Amino acid sequence: MTVSVLVDVTTGALCPHSGTCPQAIYINGVQQTVVGIFKTIVLPLLGQLADEYGRKPMLLLTLSTTIVPFTLLAIDQSKDSVYAYYAIRTLSYIISQGSIFCIAVAYAADVVNEGQRAVAFSWITGLFSFSHVIGNILARFLPEDYIFEACVSIGLLIFVPIYMILFLAETVRPIKDPDQHTPCLNKIIHVVKDRYHSMKNAANVVISSSTLKRISLVSFFYELGMSGISSVLLMLVLPLVNPLVGEKAILSVAVLAAVAYGLLSGLAWAPWVPYLSASFGVIYILVKPSIYAVISNASHSVNQGKAQGFIAGVQSIASLLSPLVMSPLTTWFLSEDAPFNCKGFSIVFASLSMVISWYFTWTLKLDSPSGKNLEDGLENIEAPLLM
Repeated sequence: MTVSVLVDVTTGALCPHSGTCPQAIYINGVQQTVVGIFKTIVLPLLGQLADEYGRKPMLLLTLSTTIVPFTLLAIDQSKDSVYAYYAIRTLSYIISQGSIFCIAVAYAADVVNEGQRAVAFSWITGLFSFSHVIGNILARFLPEDYIFEACVSIGLLIFVPIYMILFLAETVRPIKDPDQHTPCLNKIIHVVKDRYHSMKNAANVVISSSTLKRISLVSFFYELGMSGISSVLLMLVLPLVNPLVGEKAILSVAVLAAVAYGLLSGLAWAPWVPYLSASFGVIYILVKPSIYAVISNASHSVNQGKAQGFIAGVQSIASLLSPLVMSPLTTWFLSEDAPFNCKGFSIVFASLSMVISWYFTWTLKLDSPSGKNLEDGLENIEAPLLM
């Protein structure tokens, strides 16, 4: 809800008497770069911690970080407060952006049967999208003072962790800390070593599995060409199709539809072509939940957070690299110095990345979790409490 009115609040504070606000554009660019860099490390780390210390505390941590920056804006919307908001919000994004969904998927894998996980993930993705739609609608009709000064958005943000504390059951038995009485320095060294071995174990979980390794490549090249597409149609389409053809067939068709969407949008030789390409959106939005289902089915319950977090980190790397290539390429082909006349060539170029993703999807072999991964996971964590 707050996102829709943030532009007015931040630009009003930073550039009160100007039609444009280069400061806000610059700060947003820096924020996205910093978040993109640190997310590649934090996402896999949070996935490991969710496996070792429980899904519930990690969900509470990631959700709670969003409360502070918006509370600051609700109290004061001066220039100094906006700068402080951006600083705190950057830290919040590093911890929460992507990780909330990643841990939620791992939690769902703990409590949902393997054959029904794709349906569950589609509902989770669809509800995320639906909440964005409802938030934008409320932001459209509610006055700005109600959203910030009347603390409507803050109240909703606070409600979520309170609800989780009261009603969300933990599915993982947290590991016990054997070093409670050791000196602080030794404990820090031990924590660093544990994190290193845990991250190494997470990488081994993915690398040792043919399915997880291939799905990492699918995620990377798909995210490199197209990122962040979702829709409430997921709640209707995937539950009907998945029992009939399976995750791999859905993933292959969805990535192929994304390729067609990119090529048609980039070439767009007639006014009606963009409308045709937009129709593929009903299909390619199935990529993300299909990937989550494949990861979940190829991972033991004790490694759900590690696998989901590792591949989410791979996607973050792709999201970080994509603008570095796409922005200058787009600028070049929009300028008078372009080697040939194709203003949408950068979109066509991005589609080539998704062609590579489709190749890895086509060669994907769905295997069961290996016994070695299970033994490695059991060294660090107990089995889920709820099955």
